[in-house]
Amino acid sequence: MAKNPKAADTRRGRSPTRRPQPRRAKAAPAASSSAADIEDLASAVPGAAGPGAAAPAALRAQLLRWYDAHRRDLPWRCASGSEEERAYAVWVSEVMLQQTRVPVVVGYYERWMARWPTVRSLAAATQEEVNEMWAGLGYYRRARFLLEGAKQIMEKGVFPCTASALREVRGIGDYTAGAIASIAFNEVVPVVDGNVVRVISRLYAIADNPKESSTVKRFWELAGQMVDPLRPGDFNQAMMELGATLCSKTKPGCSECPVSSHCQALALSHENSVRVTDFPRVVPKAKPRRDFAAVCVVQIAQGLEEEVTAAKGNDHLFLLIKRPEEGLLAGLWEFPLVLVDEGKTDLLNRRKAMDKYLSKLLNIDIGQKSVVIFREDIGEHVHVFSHIRLTMHVELIIINIKDGVDRLCKKEADSTRLKLVNESSVESMGLTSGIRKVYNMVRVFKEKRLPVSEQRSCTHEEKD
Repeated sequence: MAKNPKAADTRRGRSPTRRPQPRRAKAAPAASSSAADIEDLASAVPGAAGPGAAAPAALRAQLLRWYDAHRRDLPWRCASGSEEERAYAVWVSEVMLQQTRVPVVVGYYERWMARWPTVRSLAAATQEEVNEMWAGLGYYRRARFLLEGAKQIMEKGVFPCTASALREVRGIGDYTAGAIASIAFNEVVPVVDGNVVRVISRLYAIADNPKESSTVKRFWELAGQMVDPLRPGDFNQAMMELGATLCSKTKPGCSECPVSSHCQALALSHENSVRVTDFPRVVPKAKPRRDFAAVCVVQIAQGLEEEVTAAKGNDHLFLLIKRPEEGLLAGLWEFPLVLVDEGKTDLLNRRKAMDKYLSKLLNIDIGQKSVVIFREDIGEHVHVFSHIRLTMHVELIIINIKDGVDRLCKKEADSTRLKLVNESSVESMGLTSGIRKVYNMVRVFKEKRLPVSEQRSCTHEEKD
């Protein structure tokens, strides 16, 4: 994705770090005389996918001129300070931008940097604080790795300044290492993300499967040959910027592209029946797994000890469970949730599963050690992860615990923990977007369906 601070270059009075020239990619095989598909058309272009296909020297100059004139004004590109401070800014922005659109990231980045402006300040944060700041960005493992990486850097006492050293940091892979090293430390290394793949595949008319390891290796080799030796950070950002703006997936602005004269895909589109948008090849995504869950928003009406709830003067709290420290949404808080088989998503089976779950993990025996004030099915919400389509069947239950709640939570091997919070705390917590949607469903239900008298009994102080 195109989105980072300007590289430290020779204008800042330091010589760039030079690296050995990456080995050249092998030329594509000659086309068969009977060829008619896109792979053969790409191979038939003289020099296509070869070392000189995109005339790197001229391409670099044209692309950098365009970038200097047209780059977007983004907050991480205005980062100042020492190289380590700039490296931290690049790191945060790049991690946020993975799988997330630029307009969404801007606000998160500015709030994050206002709270944790240095890697040292981030390393002192807790995982829960980081999760709260990250809430809504999704892919929460990214936030976890940022914190773990910051702690690792502080333990070593120095911020890595080369791509190879950066790859040793928790959560930093080839792409992020290349971005930080080139942009903040002016190391002559490439970056390859989805935008760069799209640009290179069109420049070189590469029609191979972009997901295959051999093709990925080829993209990195070509990117390494193209990167500008004097302004590697700016060049890498220019490649990403071009892919994010003019060289888009479905509507490329070829007439405005600064390097269209080097584009083999554009040349092929003028002479054959292929289109620029045929590159890179579109690989169908695997269908996400379908999961089903019973979700119970448990509201406890009274009988709370202040030291357990930390909710002064509020008798009506929500029950939250912390997920295991490993796996999907690791360490995040959610309402009690239990997976159920697709054939057992009816209300009766869901309630049986939920009651068993509450009894086993939290020592709540619904109907025995608690008085059920209200219980009703609310509806369902479908939340789609990258590989899972989760249908959550939601119900609201309001209970009064007969013996208090000071011993609700059992000590379990999976480190699942209990939290009781009031409504204002729920609204400010770093909940996932799916759990936040569930909570909003319950709020709307209570406002529309419950009489005013019952709403007052359900929550100590309702807030808009």
